[in-house]
Amino acid sequence: ALGAPLGNAGRALSAAVDIQPACLGLYCGRTVLSVNGSVETYGDCGVCPRGQRTDDNKICRECVGSPDRYDWLYLGFMAMLPLVLHWFFIEWYSGKKSSSALLQHLTALLECSLAAAVTLLVSDPVGSLHIRSCRVKKLSDWYTMLYNPSPDYITTVHCTHEAVYPLYTIVFIYYAFCLVLMMLLRPLLVKKIACGLGKSDRFKSIYAALYFFPILTVLQAVGGGLLYYAFPYIILVLSLVTLAVYMSASEVESFKDLLVRKKRLVVLFSHWLLHAYGIISISKLDKLEQDLPLLALVPAPALFYLMTAKYTEPSRILSEGGNGH
Repeated sequence: ALGAPLGNAGRALSAAVDIQPACLGLYCGRTVLSVNGSVETYGDCGVCPRGQRTDDNKICRECVGSPDRYDWLYLGFMAMLPLVLHWFFIEWYSGKKSSSALLQHLTALLECSLAAAVTLLVSDPVGSLHIRSCRVKKLSDWYTMLYNPSPDYITTVHCTHEAVYPLYTIVFIYYAFCLVLMMLLRPLLVKKIACGLGKSDRFKSIYAALYFFPILTVLQAVGGGLLYYAFPYIILVLSLVTLAVYMSASEVESFKDLLVRKKRLVVLFSHWLLHAYGIISISKLDKLEQDLPLLALVPAPALFYLMTAKYTEPSRILSEGGNGH
């Protein structure tokens, strides 16, 4: 008679041992302490180590995947930002009489390329251009610090970790290498070849970088998740606006005006490349037969501008308005 109660008590006791306290919080998890065959031993609920994130069972699992195509496009966009800003300020401060702009452009390209290669080599796995990563599931994955639970409304359990490993921190590492390489290479080059500039002007493009790198760092720290989802549209809008502003400032009104200076063609093709990058980022080229024809739209904004520029000339509008009165 006592056998059945004792058996029930034993089952209840074993069930109580198996049940662990609930792991609260969206990103809190239990680390795997040891594995014995198919049996795993877990630690207390808390923050996952770097390179891991929680699964559906609140267990910290190592990131073993690879970035998908969209992730690489995002990293490419973040890598292009300092390069484009370098080129802009080099062109802005080099002046029309300086012949050093081209070499500075090439040096900036070399700096960013080396920084990107070194960043990939030092990332896990070290020594390889491939990186392992966790999949981005939603926007909150970028802002785990906002989801630390407070079970008793007094004590906060800190579970902040990089759930999108390494898409968040790898950008900071890249910017650091860009800054170091710029400080090692650019001053020597500028001092030797920028003879067409005054002493106070030749280093202004470097000073500008010392301003925009902290801005880019803060932008990534605060808006990294927003940029991840919005960067294709940002590229499209900025490429359209900057192309229109450049053509208007350069007084380009026909195809003949583009052919007068090679620099204008270089700027035009650069904007086309950015526009194509934005289209590829939006479509992700999942279906080539449907997405590739969209690249035919790349020259459309420039063609539209050239065909309508003569009708929007301010002097012509004012003269026609005066004649009408």
